[in-house]
Amino acid sequence: MPENPFFAPSGLPYELPPFADIREEHYLPAFERGMAEQLAEVDAIASSSEPPTFDNTIAALERSGRILDRTATVFFSVSASNTTDGLMEIEKEISPKLTRHSDAIRLNRALWARIKQVTTADAEESWLLEKYREDFIRAGADLSEPEQDRLRALNEELSKLSTEFAQSLLKAGTESALVVTDPKDLDGLDEAKVESLRKDDGTYVLPLLNFTAQPALAQLTDREVRRRLYELSVGRAPGNFAIAAKMAALRAERAALLGFPSHAAYVVADQTAKTVEAVEEMLGQLVGPAVRNARKEAEALAEQAGFDIEPWDWPYYSEKVRQARYEFDGAAMRPYFELNRVFRDGVFFAATKLYGITFAERPDLGGYHPDVTVFEVSDEDGSPLGLFVLDPYARPTKRGGAWMNNLVDQSFLFGLRPVVMNNLNVTKPASGPTLLTYDEVNTAFHEFGHALHGLFSQVRYPRVSGTSVPRDFVEYPSQVNEMWVTWPEVLANYARHHETGEPMPAELVAKLTAAETFNQGFKTVEYLAATLLDWAWHKLAPGETVADPEAFEAAALKAAGSDFPLVRPRYRTNYFAHIFSGGYSAGYYSYIWSEVLDAESVEWFKENGGLTRANGDHFRRELLSRGGSIDPLAAFRNFRGREPGIEPLLKRRGLL
Repeated sequence: MPENPFFAPSGLPYELPPFADIREEHYLPAFERGMAEQLAEVDAIASSSEPPTFDNTIAALERSGRILDRTATVFFSVSASNTTDGLMEIEKEISPKLTRHSDAIRLNRALWARIKQVTTADAEESWLLEKYREDFIRAGADLSEPEQDRLRALNEELSKLSTEFAQSLLKAGTESALVVTDPKDLDGLDEAKVESLRKDDGTYVLPLLNFTAQPALAQLTDREVRRRLYELSVGRAPGNFAIAAKMAALRAERAALLGFPSHAAYVVADQTAKTVEAVEEMLGQLVGPAVRNARKEAEALAEQAGFDIEPWDWPYYSEKVRQARYEFDGAAMRPYFELNRVFRDGVFFAATKLYGITFAERPDLGGYHPDVTVFEVSDEDGSPLGLFVLDPYARPTKRGGAWMNNLVDQSFLFGLRPVVMNNLNVTKPASGPTLLTYDEVNTAFHEFGHALHGLFSQVRYPRVSGTSVPRDFVEYPSQVNEMWVTWPEVLANYARHHETGEPMPAELVAKLTAAETFNQGFKTVEYLAATLLDWAWHKLAPGETVADPEAFEAAALKAAGSDFPLVRPRYRTNYFAHIFSGGYSAGYYSYIWSEVLDAESVEWFKENGGLTRANGDHFRRELLSRGGSIDPLAAFRNFRGREPGIEPLLKRRGLL
């Protein structure tokens, strides 16, 4: 297939993948050729008669596998954002093959012997060399042949189960959707939203988003409809319980094979936290105050409702209490949050103020779907920086949540500038402007924080480019970027009425600011319950199995002190994509761990004048540009000037 677009670098600017030329039949041949080519390159490195050096071993590994890298990057980006039955079949076939391919490299004894002999005096090379050594050891390079055989089997089985979990969950988003025939059942949702849910057969279908408390629960006035929606949410994809339990047991066995007492211990050893005890100490400081706050909030909600509320009532009555206590109505803000203005006059505006970068839409560059928009990003002096790709809308073919990924990694080794992508899941209206909720605006700024981490990367090697940092550090820069959502200069620039152009009234802004700590008990308990659930699954001892996953959930939350019936985990086991199909296993604690660093950094920005170029340049130089090329906590200390403390986080969440 000489016409296969993956066989040569893209000819588009910044090597943006040529989506218009890519067809489903291109993927498997490109995967097969890419894997074969990389294995040949690796064999040449491993069998070389020359003494091992950084350039002929580590840098050579960095240069290997270019076809495979291009193919896998595009395939997994598109299959997450706009999948088809064909792509899902390809994923089932290719995922175990990719696992075997990775094992063939990491368990190559001759290659490992050469890596162990490499030395270098260069600081960035030394850091990368250490990362490679850790990668190979953690992949089982020092195991015996029988142990490696068992490891290969475990990795392949886990790969298959992860794909099965993800595809089941994707289908459940529509198969378990709320379906009504009378639009009156959707009373509380705005007219445009209801119209967007209407199907050709006259029914109205509200698909599930990938967390427990569906956003519509805050608006739907019919309590019975709220109950139905909530129970559909928590009960979706029931077959995933068994898949999750099996994956947890296999991960525990793999951890033991690699010399760790649990999968949690295996994962955290490679993170900034380093130990299970460090994570549990931090979580232990938060659970008690969070549950106490949530119980107080529940009392206020029951008083507002006039009866003992249920979990599906919490979002609805929390809005009522918020309105009564702060005279704040979240729905009143939506006319001021139009999607394009939020990005161009909010997200981009803040980035220009902080870093001097500018954005120009490139209609000549397309994506894999008509809703995708490409922007060229330039530095202050006009020099090219990279591309930013935005895919904002939800669709049945897109997985839930919001995320950032690189389509092209920055590296000086290949002379490549970054191409970064943000995916959101905003409901597309049937007509008219796209109006966002406050939470969706916050998510837009958050994901763009990840994008900045990728765009500002200035490293030599792809392995440490951009967001290639520990899981419990990667959320930190994105969380810092959320601070600009309500920064007065930024908010005044983008929060304008979509019809009149009038700025958001000062009193509404004041109410938003006053209400920011409201419902933090719920939000913190919801998050911590999911974190503790992740932790419980991945602290299973080798050989320990779970026959009843739902009973296991309940027992785990009770043991951790977070079993508050009115606040279920943000993700239950059956739809916890982060940990069973998204790479965050034993790592969901990362968000709160990163928030400790984030809260410290927000304090620094405020102490030093806020939205200034000097502050942006300092953050960019010391942290965002370094990617994973240095110790992440050293990068934090270089930026902040001290070790992090937990007090700013406790203050922010109202937990003091």
